[in-house]
Amino acid sequence: MTPELITQLYGSTALIVGIMLAAAGFASALGWALICSKYLEGIARQPEMRPQLMTQMLFTGGLMEAFPMIILGISMWFIFANPFLGAVKAALAG
Repeated sequence: MTPELITQLYGSTALIVGIMLAAAGFASALGWALICSKYLEGIARQPEMRPQLMTQMLFTGGLMEAFPMIILGISMWFIFANPFLGAVKAALAG
């Protein structure tokens, strides 16, 4: 396995990880925007439901914030324990 191939593999992985993290951040921001807009819409329709709606909004927002952290964990796995490197070594050996 040549050093150029390893460098190209790590470079491609880093590029894809960057795209994954950017997409996760964008999706989380879009999700928060939708959650908050529906929360305000619900308050406008039924102001007496504000405490219940706020509880649901914060719970759903917490789930929305977990999504980028899960993607971050997957991205770190790709960076530090690159599974593609083993696959390329096996393909070149066999």
